[in-house]
Amino acid sequence: MTGDGVIDPLIVIRAIHFAATAMTTGTILFQAMVAEAALRSAETLATAVRTQIRRLAWIGLAITAASAAIWILLEAAAMSGLPLSEAVTSEVLLTVVNDTQFGRVFEIRFVLAMILAACLANDRFPLARWLALASALGLVAAIAWTGHAGSTVGELGVLHLTADALHLIAAAAWTGGLVPFVWLLMASRRYQHEAWARLTRDATERFSTLGIASVAIVLGSGTVNAWMLVGSVDGLIGTQYGHLLMLKIALFAAMVGFAAVNRFWLTPRLALPSGGAAQLETLRRLTRNSLIEIALALMIFAIVGMLGTWHPAIHVLGI
Repeated sequence: MTGDGVIDPLIVIRAIHFAATAMTTGTILFQAMVAEAALRSAETLATAVRTQIRRLAWIGLAITAASAAIWILLEAAAMSGLPLSEAVTSEVLLTVVNDTQFGRVFEIRFVLAMILAACLANDRFPLARWLALASALGLVAAIAWTGHAGSTVGELGVLHLTADALHLIAAAAWTGGLVPFVWLLMASRRYQHEAWARLTRDATERFSTLGIASVAIVLGSGTVNAWMLVGSVDGLIGTQYGHLLMLKIALFAAMVGFAAVNRFWLTPRLALPSGGAAQLETLRRLTRNSLIEIALALMIFAIVGMLGTWHPAIHVLGI
């Protein structure tokens, strides 16, 4: 593969990397903002829950690191125009890492990933948990500098980067947090114990609140990004970039629909007697809807991976 020949695998690896980074950050946010508070009503489950959440974060971080390594190799081939086998040399890679914005961001994110790994290994210390949260937020927010926002100059560039970073953090909080949330729902269905029922009720309410805030931020920041990259109705309906963006918006709207059903219809029903048929059915529906949300999120990550390799609509129209 040479030059443009790496675009398709680049799209795939970008999508995988975005999804894995969101899972990592969302899982750590879920622990800090949802699980820890909910565990106050179910202290006996604290060890099991924290262990599983840490395991999910490790899985996400491992996939993030592996996909980042492949991403830098594909970028080296795309930037140099050389065959992949020839681009994977110390000279080409050092040039990409040291002399490009993508490479400098890669180095910063590599350091953040190492800090995050060290914090996960020492999760028993409260300071390590907060440092893990900070490094995870930085890890996902820094992706903004690898895309179109990173090439916008001047004051508009600052606005674009801020909006994109907030967009990434909010999306990770919601979509990445769905992974430990689904695990919690499945554990509650499996054990059918009052402690698990209390924990699930509290965690579901807290995660719903986090989800509402995340949706609001995604909407606001996404509007700014769309204005920066599309620029007009013509750019939205008259370009392939705009068409793909509309598909992304439609998938996002579907996610919001399932999340609304979870929040306003199913969550109140968790107050039904623990272990009863009605509550088990509610848990089953919550799990199903959340898995559908994850599937929709993965489709959105695939679209984002593609949009980042296309010229924005505003450039295509010459605005």
